Amino acid sequence: MSGVKIISVNKKARMEFAVEDTYEAGMVLTGTEVKSIREGHVSLKESFGDVRDGEVWLVDCHINPYGHGNVHNHETTRIRKLLFHKNEIRRLIGKINERGYALVPLKMYFKAGKVKLEIGLGKGKKMHDRREDLKKRDANREIERALRDRNKGR
Repeated sequence: MSGVKIISVNKKARMEFAVEDTYEAGMVLTGTEVKSIREGHVSLKESFGDVRDGEVWLVDCHINPYGHGNVHNHETTRIRKLLFHKNEIRRLIGKINERGYALVPLKMYFKAGKVKLEIGLGKGKKMHDRREDLKKRDANREIERALRDRNKGR
């Protein structure tokens, strides 16, 4: 991904959801939103994607007001339109109508001067699935540590 500047990453998304497919979408933003995003004042934590009337929307994404803005500054958590191709929207509608699927924002970045959002289609994990993932991660960390220590001894 050359020429890409990552702005924000939703670290808990892959922990709470089993992401099956990812999509790249553009966003419809105002000027003060873009300036605030350039400064890194954005949070994807509680945000999610929603399909309404054949369009995809980003809900609850928090973008702080631009510091040098005036009375025409943007709302912090307004609903923002995501730009997808029609066939992608049809595919998303079909999957979301299945039980348990959700659109989860994974990361926001600049690509060729445009703000892009990587959004994942996934199912929510149950508590025992999360615990298994943590156990696997801890076991892999222990294995890596043991291999590293063994290689240092040479």
